[in-house]
Amino acid sequence: MMDYLDQVADFAANTPSAALPPEVIARTALILADCLGAIAGGAAEPEMQRLSAGVQGTAVVIGTALRADPARAAFLNGTAGTVLEMDEGNQFCKGHPGMHTVPAALAFAGGIKVSGRDLLSAIAIGYEVGARIGIATQLRPAMHPHGTWGTVAAAVAVARLAGRDAAGMRHAMNIAASFCLATSRRTMLEGGTVRNAYAGISGQMGLTTHDLLSAGFEGDHDGVGQVFGKVVSDRFNTDAMVEGLGDRWEVSRNYFKMHSCCRYNHATLDALAMIVARDGAPDPAQIARIEVETYSLAVELDDATPRNTLAAKFSVPFAVATALVNGSTEVGSFTAPNLANPAIRALAAKVVLREDKAMTAALPHKRPARVTVIYVDGHRAMAETQTNRGDWADPYPVPEIRAKYLSLTTRVWPASRAAAIWDATLALADAEDARALQDQISIACQEVR
Repeated sequence: MMDYLDQVADFAANTPSAALPPEVIARTALILADCLGAIAGGAAEPEMQRLSAGVQGTAVVIGTALRADPARAAFLNGTAGTVLEMDEGNQFCKGHPGMHTVPAALAFAGGIKVSGRDLLSAIAIGYEVGARIGIATQLRPAMHPHGTWGTVAAAVAVARLAGRDAAGMRHAMNIAASFCLATSRRTMLEGGTVRNAYAGISGQMGLTTHDLLSAGFEGDHDGVGQVFGKVVSDRFNTDAMVEGLGDRWEVSRNYFKMHSCCRYNHATLDALAMIVARDGAPDPAQIARIEVETYSLAVELDDATPRNTLAAKFSVPFAVATALVNGSTEVGSFTAPNLANPAIRALAAKVVLREDKAMTAALPHKRPARVTVIYVDGHRAMAETQTNRGDWADPYPVPEIRAKYLSLTTRVWPASRAAAIWDATLALADAEDARALQDQISIACQEVR
């Protein structure tokens, strides 16, 4: 009888691209477009420009005029896509499968002829397997989910593109599981920007797995269960790996982000936006205190004096304050000048967080928050939300996702090129050769402003 990993490997290797439902292919194309936006936007950041300097090779380094060897390109693109905290995610696996899968798939596909539908199928299936490991696993609380099960997501996408059979797919998953990083959750809370590289390393390891497998290397018989059930976690639910496999697709349960900060901030920011929409923007000078009641993971983000922009993206007090002072939670509101803004710092000090245990119990299906603005004259304004805008229960309209993509990509590409790449990505399923999309990206990168 096939064990759970045989079933997953068979699904990943042998599900025909034509068998993926049209809505799954369309959603994957939208995820790909969103990832391209996050990568291109992140490539404009100074640290990414320094990290990419001098690379050489054949694979596109998105958002630059450079090329690198495929593994290095996957690393750079995955890292750039994490920097701005604008990449999509999946609340059920508690992470970001897209940014672990897409860079590896693109880097490998750039060197072979593969149809657009086959590329999208590889991304969807890599995403599926990685997300299911995240769902099946309860990582140790001190771990950050980036760079963990994402290694397997990347390896599966590459193995799929390479035409591995089910046995080869199982080997790929077991090898990639051993590349799970010992990630630190404190990095995100303290602003340790090494955290931004975790997803990039997963993409790089996805291609390294392919090289090792091609050379005859092997992993544990059940490396996935060993690593995710005994090394980085004490719980691994094999039933969750195969439940509804092929019927329930995790790309269809993803979320997109508009706030340029950790997802755990978003319920609070959505509730705050409800207050502003209803009552108008409050005068920060008239605010005595802002009380936030939310779930436990969000309450961890309580640093009112973050030391850098990454720490600011993982701070509910800062996110609330910059939202009110700037009237925005886009990329520009989480910059160094805002970090030093005395008005933002003073308002952040007035934000108080408390856990509501009923809200914590509602995870993962809901992401609740209740925000109460208390004014110096004693009156109060309150709003509450049960979910985050942009997730499967309250999705953003596609035009809003496109507007976000354009706001990010036009940091480095001409607007006309960015719009053309968006259109080509959403039509990718009809492309005979997916390299045509990468050619467009390469041309745009040569016109980086």
